[in-house]
Amino acid sequence: MNKVYTGKTKDVYALDSGNYLLQFKDDVTGEDGVFDPGANTVGLSIEGAGKAGLRLTTYFFKKCLEAGIPTHFVEADIDAQTMTVVPATLFGEGLEVICRFRATGSFMRRYGKYAEEGQALDAFVEVTLKDDERQDPPISEDALDMLGILSKAEYSILKQRTQEIACLVKDELAERNIDLYDIKLEFGRDQHGDILLIDEISGGNMRAFKEGVYVEPLALTELIVSN
Repeated sequence: MNKVYTGKTKDVYALDSGNYLLQFKDDVTGEDGVFDPGANTVGLSIEGAGKAGLRLTTYFFKKCLEAGIPTHFVEADIDAQTMTVVPATLFGEGLEVICRFRATGSFMRRYGKYAEEGQALDAFVEVTLKDDERQDPPISEDALDMLGILSKAEYSILKQRTQEIACLVKDELAERNIDLYDIKLEFGRDQHGDILLIDEISGGNMRAFKEGVYVEPLALTELIVSN
């Protein structure tokens, strides 16, 4: 295998088959030792986080495929903490797409003058550029199109798929009496130019609460996959 990318929460290797291997780490994003799915730095390392993230990702990627939502998932080896995926190209140098069902985190930091913490939101979708130097700035549909990152037609597909996936996850959590506040997703283009879900769907990129108490990423995996 040839390592082609060292990421915050996973490393990427090129395989002879043309596919790629993602190696999940125990590192999670956050600041000052506190987990935050919206942070752009590694905040702490949690033993077992990589395996838990992969278990939940595998669960939800299979659910997406059953629902006809295209992803880059091929197979996973939970014990090795690896996932094999098909090649996909990023939009620009990468986008993060957030779907919000309740106001919290960076939404409150930006719009707190008009919103209340925990306020219900109607599957609000926002896109940010993966740009650590500029603190992952939000970007509009028009700007994405004008800068040649994502066409308006592609944005429409991206938004629809984001809401479909987020609602799928939300419904799964709701069956366990867990309230999904927000979720961060990533997308790319396959070899045919079609948009597909990439990266992961794990406790490390969502905020969820049960009876008003925040559910840690490892605990979320146990609540979803083990029940």
